Amino acid sequence: MSYAFVFPGQGSQSIGMLADLAETTPVVAQTFEEASQVLGYDLWSLVQNGPDTKLNQTEVTQPAMLAAGIAVHRALAEKTPLNPAYMAGHSLGEYNALVAAGALTLAQGVALVEARGRLMQEAVPAGSGAMAAVLGLDDDQVRALCDQAEGVVEAVNFNAPGQVVIAGDKNAVDQALPVFEAAGAKRVVPLPVSVPSHCVLMKPAADALAEKLADMTLTAPAIPVVHNASVRTYDSAEQIKSALVEQLYRPVQWVETVEYLKAHDVTQLYELGPGKVLMGLNRRIDRKMGMQAVFDSATLSKALETL
Repeated sequence: MSYAFVFPGQGSQSIGMLADLAETTPVVAQTFEEASQVLGYDLWSLVQNGPDTKLNQTEVTQPAMLAAGIAVHRALAEKTPLNPAYMAGHSLGEYNALVAAGALTLAQGVALVEARGRLMQEAVPAGSGAMAAVLGLDDDQVRALCDQAEGVVEAVNFNAPGQVVIAGDKNAVDQALPVFEAAGAKRVVPLPVSVPSHCVLMKPAADALAEKLADMTLTAPAIPVVHNASVRTYDSAEQIKSALVEQLYRPVQWVETVEYLKAHDVTQLYELGPGKVLMGLNRRIDRKMGMQAVFDSATLSKALETL
């Protein structure tokens, strides 16, 4: 069996996540302690106790989700040898994949994603950007309607057939929503986010992130990581840095990522980290591909049976 690990992004976080796994697996708390040392505050306590308004701040969510995904990966690695053919992550999850593949240390990853979250929020002040999920239109229809919108509205997450996320200026997105409905969308769902990710409004954040990455030493990943924007794998540190910068203001090609994995003989995906968001998307992309989410003691045990 050829398998891949995939990591969810922002939106899968919740107060109390990984509490069950932490009770039986000390490496979970240890991973969060490593992240806390970088951040200068107790990340595990915040994740377990809230408040959720704090956890949902972008510069907090991103380190929390990174630590969560790596904690699950380490929990598996303690129990069995791991030999995935590929790794990938949705948006922020790309950083999890790079840490798990050894291209970045956890400390580097935590520092980077905290800065990434902060830079994203600074690029577009809270309340001035928006995102929404458009359900039931094909990709080309969504792109065409975005092109017709007044102001910045872009298709930014190609999550599954008939599920595309748009992002841009709040006023422009708000005005575009009824246009998508009139064009036949089954539903248009505004998303509760403070930053319009993966659109051109993130270019200033991407430029600032490039400066932070310039001084950082990355290593070639031990496992190939499929990057969101290009749907390619890279060995060189400079190419990986460019991919991370590009990812901030270009779309997440998740459908193409899963199709890439399938074309390279991957038959099973394991989603590592809280929730089952990617499992839900992947069922719509390719029902025949095996999928398991790993986020608590029961799902860890189940994964160990097949790994």
